[in-house]
Amino acid sequence: MTMCFADICQPLFSEACDSPLVSNLPQSAFRSSSQLSNSHGPGYAKLNRRDGAGGWSPLVSNKYQWLEIDLGERTEVTAVATQGRYGSSDWVNGYFLMFSDTGHNWRQYRQEDSIGAFSGNTNADSVVMHKFQQPVFTQFLRVLPLDWNPNGRVGLRLEAYGCRYKSDVVSFEGTSYLLFRTTGPSTRNLLSMNFKSRHNTGILMHVEGQHGQTLTLELLKGKLFLHLRKGTLQCITQLCYLLLDDQHWHRVTMEHLRGRVNFTVDKTTQQLQVPQHQSHFEINEISFGGVPAVGSEHSRRNFHGCLENVLYNDVNVIEMARDQQLSIMGNVTFSCPETVAMPVTFASPESFLRLPWEAARDGLAVSLQLRTWNKVGLLVTFDLRHQAGTLWLYLSEAKLRLQIIKAGRVTADMAAGMALNDGQWHSVDLSTQRDRLVLAVDKADTFTTTTSLPVMPSTIYEPSCEAYKHQGNTSGFYHIDVDGSGPIKPQLIYCNMSDKAWMVIQHNNTELTKLRASSGISQHLAHFNYSADTEQLGALITQAEYCEQELSYHCKKSRLLNTPDGAPFTWWVGRLGEAHTYWGGALPSSQQCACGLQDDCAEPARFCNCDSDLDAWANDSGVLSHKDHLPVRLLAVGDINRPGSEAAYRVGPLQCYGDKDFWNAAYFNKETSYLHFPTFHGELSADISFFFKTSSSSGVFLENLGIKDFIRIELSSPTEIVFSFDVGNGPFEVRVETPMDLNDERWHHVRAERNVKEASLHVDHLPGARQKAPADGHIHLQLNSQLFVGGTASRQKGFLGCIRTLKLNGNTLDLEERANITPGVRPGCPGHCNTYGGLCQNQGHCVERHNGFTCDCSVSAYTGTFCHKEVSAYFRPGTSVTYVFRELSGNASTQSSYLYSDLSLRGENVSLSFSTSQTPALLLYFADPLSCVLTASSSYPC
Repeated sequence: MTMCFADICQPLFSEACDSPLVSNLPQSAFRSSSQLSNSHGPGYAKLNRRDGAGGWSPLVSNKYQWLEIDLGERTEVTAVATQGRYGSSDWVNGYFLMFSDTGHNWRQYRQEDSIGAFSGNTNADSVVMHKFQQPVFTQFLRVLPLDWNPNGRVGLRLEAYGCRYKSDVVSFEGTSYLLFRTTGPSTRNLLSMNFKSRHNTGILMHVEGQHGQTLTLELLKGKLFLHLRKGTLQCITQLCYLLLDDQHWHRVTMEHLRGRVNFTVDKTTQQLQVPQHQSHFEINEISFGGVPAVGSEHSRRNFHGCLENVLYNDVNVIEMARDQQLSIMGNVTFSCPETVAMPVTFASPESFLRLPWEAARDGLAVSLQLRTWNKVGLLVTFDLRHQAGTLWLYLSEAKLRLQIIKAGRVTADMAAGMALNDGQWHSVDLSTQRDRLVLAVDKADTFTTTTSLPVMPSTIYEPSCEAYKHQGNTSGFYHIDVDGSGPIKPQLIYCNMSDKAWMVIQHNNTELTKLRASSGISQHLAHFNYSADTEQLGALITQAEYCEQELSYHCKKSRLLNTPDGAPFTWWVGRLGEAHTYWGGALPSSQQCACGLQDDCAEPARFCNCDSDLDAWANDSGVLSHKDHLPVRLLAVGDINRPGSEAAYRVGPLQCYGDKDFWNAAYFNKETSYLHFPTFHGELSADISFFFKTSSSSGVFLENLGIKDFIRIELSSPTEIVFSFDVGNGPFEVRVETPMDLNDERWHHVRAERNVKEASLHVDHLPGARQKAPADGHIHLQLNSQLFVGGTASRQKGFLGCIRTLKLNGNTLDLEERANITPGVRPGCPGHCNTYGGLCQNQGHCVERHNGFTCDCSVSAYTGTFCHKEVSAYFRPGTSVTYVFRELSGNASTQSSYLYSDLSLRGENVSLSFSTSQTPALLLYFADPLSCVLTASSSYPC
């Protein structure tokens, strides 16, 4: 006996489908968004296991993390169970469960069509199981943590339960089909199958009766229809109002009894009364995937997709086709190739995706497909380069609309397409072709407009965390492009913005790692793999002002460096491959620990605490800060093979702050002063960039001469910069005029580029200028003089002001080094608050530093890098904070006198923000007394 439900068709009284599916999988079956360390990797996320660190934990606990499990093949999954990470405070309170056949196209599991999270754990060790109302047939499972212990991290161990799923599949490419002929009449016809479509239209099944009746199951524009036909009489019924061309499996069952047909599509069942002329339906043949000659009443398209487990009256149709026991027309395969397209559903008006973007420099190309029932909605928006405005691509009255808006003014407006809210897929293509912006819908409806805007998105990454900080960015992950147009690839790095901008570069094991005595093992080797490669690390460290890395060793009867006279038991290897025998906090080549340098080791005759070989725990900790030796690539621990020996080590992440290139500056205080450098070699291409600030109306930034050729960048007027050169074809100029004066003593950025095809000039984030090179002529720039910066040998007037971060073809010139030995030029440049002081918010005060600035938040109720975080506190019932204000007396401290020197008190103004669920509640109380009480009945608490 067989029963068919929405998502499952199986014999009654079958064996229980509840076997564990995860516990025996190899580590390669597990993937995750990130991992805190090697011992916190996804392969340790097995229920009741204590391997590694006792479970999976991501590098950062947020809602963007996931754990994925590959079950190896499509499997029937009936339940899932979770635990936290063993022996920790890390667990997940709630999560979403996703499933996929490909690992690319995901679908959320829903209990009875509700969108809801699974409840998770309340501690690290108890098991919480959820049995599914309907099983899932899938190869991949993915868990998305939503909430976790606020006093810990995301921590997870998991098991899934189910059983092996028998899957017979066949794939059709749009012209093929299977032809199945029945053996005789039947009083009851039962058919079931799963389908997954790659096109929105096609015939799934066509049935021919003995007396001219036909029954056709057709997918038409993503919806499923049933056609019943005899002669000229026809009945068409829509079986499902959902769109089924979503690249997921859908189940169809059909039971034909005399006089009625019961149809189930996924979880929706319809009972259809068959017309009298169709009630005696004796099936002669069934074609799956299409028909040989489709009539005008159909879509004229065969099915393009996959069918699975096709059963007709318990006969396995696909198995018969594989054994060539029925007719196969055209090309079919007995597998289901998967597409890598990944559609995304935005489930609410508040949902959106924010994606990193890296576009080509010579144009813009955006393409997407959409389908919706809504007439309005935002599709894509991004800022254009050089502050040219913001591009908005959206639906308005079911038409596609594109606008570019700058300073509240619409500078470009385009529309294309119509009736795009029909639930069908529509393609959108946006591109630039020379000076034209082209918008096309469904490859047909195209709108083109001419624009002079630089429509390339802002894709140039900054060279350091320091540069991101001075754009007003707070702590977070940023792409660092250390050499600009050079060969080193950008790297995603965490920037910790405080008074300094720290780059934090993680490796595979920043946790405290314990070691115990083990016979036969004389040495433990730990290798550290960083999130940046060797070339990137070298460039980041060289460019930074300061770098450090914590190195700690905890010991019990385990010697470290064996000082003062013995050979070291433990050593480490740096970036360049050399072994080092000094420890954190000590000087290079000293073979000492920090206590040896400070002369406070446990034994005065030793240079490390651990070298005392005590039968009690001790430690040697400190930071390594010699940049040429960083980071630690390998650690070798030696004295761990004696009975009773125990040790633990920790190698922290590499941390660096500062950017020597970003603040490498020179101040030119005479028009006749200049710096000179070796000849610039930019024969075929030149990429020059720098910052400047000045109060002068004109001046030459740099110049390099040849016999006839030259290259020059100058400020020709307060509102114009000129990039000029000659490669033998006569002088060539590119000019940019600005709407504001550039001699305002604020930093401005210039970038000039030249190649054999064209030259361009950009100033700050304004629209740039571009000139094409002559089609015929010379292309090599031949220079032979020295490069002059801040002045010139051929002009009278040099530059007055500051130049910094001067880069030529990715190489930064050391302006400060030359300025130290050049009369009329000073290294460095003061006055950064003129440019960056506006980044200090909420009455924060900008404080000048030699390299940059900081925000003083002492007179503000805010804190953080830019005084942008509220100072707040959480009050439990019965708790409060009291401040005592004293009047200033004659003997007030100097500091107090300074703070109140300009205070003339005429009144007091107090402001605060609060959030509470309790009333009444005392918010603020003054001894005057003046009080502010929150009551249950008042609209305004004060």
